[in-house]
Amino acid sequence: MQLFYTPDIASDDYMLSEAESKHCIRILRMNVGDIIHLTNGKGTFYKARLESANPKKCIVKIIEKNATKNRADFKLHIAIAPTKNMDRFEWFLEKATEIGIDEITPIICENSERKILKTERCNAIITSAMKQSLSAWHPILNEAEKFSTFMMKMEKYSGQKFIAHCEKSAKKNLFDICEKKTNTIVLIGPEGDFSSEEIKKALQANWQAVSIGNSRLRTETAGLVACHNVNLKNEI
Repeated sequence: MQLFYTPDIASDDYMLSEAESKHCIRILRMNVGDIIHLTNGKGTFYKARLESANPKKCIVKIIEKNATKNRADFKLHIAIAPTKNMDRFEWFLEKATEIGIDEITPIICENSERKILKTERCNAIITSAMKQSLSAWHPILNEAEKFSTFMMKMEKYSGQKFIAHCEKSAKKNLFDICEKKTNTIVLIGPEGDFSSEEIKKALQANWQAVSIGNSRLRTETAGLVACHNVNLKNEI
């Protein structure tokens, strides 16, 4: 099944974006009368009939609507420092979307080598991964913000708050202490790790320090392992 992303769908008659229209007609070679499948990225699938096969503005008519339940009984939010090599960060976005994630916040830390992020391209990566995995849920990608700003925003967060860092200290494994069916945020630092001051501030704000394995992982790998651990814990 080929899935089309239609975030602003609001009626039974809908015009696909130019990019989606081109893909539908030029790449998939679909014709008037063909059935296509859509999602608004907010939990709803649609079955539609192609009414106009224009490669710039396809018109479809909704013939069936199927609202799904949330993907899980919890929400997973990963705040992660963008990597210097953007290919690695984009790989994280793609794979985390495929595994299952609700929200991503790029955070700029003291040791960050990348401080600017093009969220439009990153969102395109996420959209493509969502469609590939046939998911009805499009993860939220927030604008990049400073570590200190993010920490202030999360002061009243009522779910689980974890920080994965590399400093030697008494840390339990994320998989072991993560509670099921509970909203969860995991902080993942840059290539040079969080600074000692950032770790101190997080612990003082009642974030739990965790380990995500015995090996020292790259930022994007650590983010993906954390994503997998939380999802796996909620599946067993």
